[in-house]
Amino acid sequence: MKVLVAYDGSPSADQAIEDLPRSGIADAEALVISVAEHWLPEVGENGNSSVAGERSTNGLAEASTLAKHAAERIGTLFPDWKVDSKAVAGSPAREILTEAEQFKPDLVVVGSQGRTALGRLFLGSISQKVLSEAACSVRIGRTFEASPGKSVIVIAFDGSKGSYAAVDAVAKRHWEVPCEIHLVTACEELVPTAVGRFIPPIVDWVKEEAKTERETIRKLADEAFKTLEGAGCGVTLEVRNGNPKQVVIEEAARVGADCVFIGANSSAVKLGRFLIGSTSAAVAARADCPVEVVRR
Repeated sequence: MKVLVAYDGSPSADQAIEDLPRSGIADAEALVISVAEHWLPEVGENGNSSVAGERSTNGLAEASTLAKHAAERIGTLFPDWKVDSKAVAGSPAREILTEAEQFKPDLVVVGSQGRTALGRLFLGSISQKVLSEAACSVRIGRTFEASPGKSVIVIAFDGSKGSYAAVDAVAKRHWEVPCEIHLVTACEELVPTAVGRFIPPIVDWVKEEAKTERETIRKLADEAFKTLEGAGCGVTLEVRNGNPKQVVIEEAARVGADCVFIGANSSAVKLGRFLIGSTSAAVAARADCPVEVVRR
């Protein structure tokens, strides 16, 4: 497995690295990249650009130090991994995405916020851009309290290709501690109109439609159960009414999840309304634990 780690020295970037032993990744080739933020050249008096050049050199040196520090930490956590580091200058998000195109990782790891983030509830602009535009899976790391002695994973599931990709990603990992998997599905409840509530056929139809949808998702989950149980994981399915963006976050908090796995995209069928891009982005932005957005 190839892993690209974007590191800027922020607490969330540090936590993203410290969380890697709980990611289930057994063997990998990792590249750490740090970016010296550089937008436009600064020109001094009489058009002299020496000051700008000096700042750029200093920034690149700092980025190189950060990258090497992070690479050494990863090497300590994973002695068998092949780990390298790289420092570049430019727009951070763009440089990370460019490096991802060249390195072709299976997973990009980023912190939820940079060093100048204003609050925990907002995904940093750099992380958000990488999450939206990377061609591979992206893991958003953040500070959280891990479950002792076990791995607790929430998988957002709706029976779409995206959710099965998340299931496959979890099943292929190597979990050194007992792994507890919670498949979570949100069904947006149908509500009769004010007049319809007094018409028995409409009320009965709404109830039957909700029952059918729950039965459908349980049948779709059978394959996921077999895949995860075959990998030695304990699995449960939770089907709740409500907004999927909120349901996944609430369930992750309720079970004390170490990570949420969610597909980047979903199908266009009825149940596919659960895992749309905005849902993945919202969960990645607001969950209390790390979130891995999975792309095949």
